[in-house]
Amino acid sequence: MRLTVIGCSGSGPGPESPASCYLVEHDGFRLLLDLGNGSFGALQALADPATVDAVFLSHLHADHCLDVAPFVVWHRYSGRSTRELVPMYAPVGAERRLALAYDIDGDGLTDVFDFVPVGPGELPIGPFAATLARTAHPIECYAIRLTADGRSLVYTGDTGASADVVTLARGADVLLAEAAHADVPGLPPALHLTGREAGEHAAAAGVDRLLLTHVPAWIDREAQLADARAVFPASELVAPNGQYDI
Repeated sequence: MRLTVIGCSGSGPGPESPASCYLVEHDGFRLLLDLGNGSFGALQALADPATVDAVFLSHLHADHCLDVAPFVVWHRYSGRSTRELVPMYAPVGAERRLALAYDIDGDGLTDVFDFVPVGPGELPIGPFAATLARTAHPIECYAIRLTADGRSLVYTGDTGASADVVTLARGADVLLAEAAHADVPGLPPALHLTGREAGEHAAAAGVDRLLLTHVPAWIDREAQLADARAVFPASELVAPNGQYDI
């Protein structure tokens, strides 16, 4: 299994990275985790959009889903699409939400996507055994665990401190965790993790490796990393175009 970071900026695109988007590959199957603002342009430098086999959206905040719109444009008008429907695994309501984001008077996106509503539990996605858990976030959001050939990657999506995410990640090889909040007083609950909290989740889950992502452009990335390493030394910051073998 290989993870490629397309975009890792939190809460919106930053000067050095698009918003959240990750490509996971195994046995020739290509799965996109999220399609945040600016990510579709960066994706094209790394993979032909026609080779994307499925898309998983953790939730429907703009920094995780809005580049579905250019993905649709490419499939409709580039002349390079296979015209086969792309499975879209997303929370209930995604079809309407994304159709409105694309064109308020449009006819929907079912000529490009086969929408598959998701919830907590297990489902197959290509060669992956996928398990989803609801996260601590203001809207419906899911963390996902992908397992193939005995190796596991867990992506938190957006979450505040969550025992369910720890349970989902238990024993995983890699935890790809958001770390959007600086460690300051008065943080809102059930929204995002600090670097230290991401490290605490990794330690509690007993994962082998923690990859920090979703750090907003206005937050000190190195401080987030230092806070995570204070409680979980096997922590790293991801970067756009970074590749990780799971």
